[in-house]
Amino acid sequence: MATNFSVRRWQDQLILLLGLWLFVSPWAFSYPLGSLEAVNAFVSGIVIVVLAAFDLYKTYFWAVVVNLLVGLWVAASPWVMEAAQQKSMMWNELIIGIAVFVLAVWELRTDPELHKHWPGTGAAT
Repeated sequence: MATNFSVRRWQDQLILLLGLWLFVSPWAFSYPLGSLEAVNAFVSGIVIVVLAAFDLYKTYFWAVVVNLLVGLWVAASPWVMEAAQQKSMMWNELIIGIAVFVLAVWELRTDPELHKHWPGTGAAT
């Protein structure tokens, strides 16, 4: 059972690590603490970590979808917040956001517990 857990939940494990990195990245890249960019990284990182940890315990469709949406936000946030000129921050958030999005979509499409929630499968709840 433990092997099945680790294999089946590998996307959540990677998403959790990406969220942790996003949370500590303001220190790693010397964002001004208290700046909008730093707060965004802290809050988005915590949301990603909490949802991924929660999803490791029990998979919920809504938790994966919210992480997918947060991933989209993180990828777009440097431009929304007009901070794309800060290249290290922009690339960091773009890569993390895209990775979280791709991993969440991958999980939604391949996890049998989640796949039944897709439209047209007749089992959405």
